[in-house]
Amino acid sequence: MSNSDYFEGAGNQGAGEFLLCTRRINSLSVRDCGIVFGSLAAFSLTVAVVFSALGAWLILPFAGLEAMALYLAFSWVRRHAHDFEQLQIRGDAVVLAVREEAHMRHYEFNRVWARLVVDQRARDVRLALRSHGSEVEVGRYLDSGGRQRLARELRARLRAS
Repeated sequence: MSNSDYFEGAGNQGAGEFLLCTRRINSLSVRDCGIVFGSLAAFSLTVAVVFSALGAWLILPFAGLEAMALYLAFSWVRRHAHDFEQLQIRGDAVVLAVREEAHMRHYEFNRVWARLVVDQRARDVRLALRSHGSEVEVGRYLDSGGRQRLARELRARLRAS
């Protein structure tokens, strides 16, 4: 995916408006997760039962732990399957809506007072909006190149106020 794909349709709303929605990449539906989990767990437990029947009974607890770890991983994926972030600039308002698990949070900043904070780490870039002592991370579902592009876009949009 090229950098231009991140912002397809974003910013075409007019001079003072901007809308960007990002979400986790999740190629498995809930049903598909269940099928993959069931297949992996069944295979692992089948191998463990065969080896325990041959005398290696100590494999059973480890197969159980493996099945539990798979269950925890797939339940985490299922809980976060519908996470998203929506950033909108309308007039003098910068509105950020974040959904993580089942929790929805809304943040609203005045465009004049909002500042973009860019934290450049060794491999990654972290973006945040800051105003009046509060700071909220933005662009969490974009890769590093997408966050850099978002930083350029937000700097231009916030400066235009």
